[in-house]
Amino acid sequence: MAKGGFPMGGGNMQQLMRQAQKMQQDVKRVQEEVGNAELEYSAGGGAVKVVIYGRKELKSVEILPDCVDPEDVEMLQDLVLAAVNGALALADETMEREMAKVTGGMNLGF
Repeated sequence: MAKGGFPMGGGNMQQLMRQAQKMQQDVKRVQEEVGNAELEYSAGGGAVKVVIYGRKELKSVEILPDCVDPEDVEMLQDLVLAAVNGALALADETMEREMAKVTGGMNLGF
């Protein structure tokens, strides 16, 4: 063993490089899969529903007619904001969870 506990053999380095390349391919695959996944989040007991792609692109917003009150526009705005922010947080959580599966929990900054 070399100083610091790392093996000196070239075969181990090649194996490490192959593992790194596979991880890189897996990371790219997961980023694409999660990026294309549709994620749904609702607020106000389903009064406002937002669907986004994992790449944080808004796909749709659905608002139940019952929650549209001209006298209380602020409530509707708050519900839309909560649904959008919840969906964005869900996208982040989904990406982190799927990346952890590929990277073995190493935080590589993806």
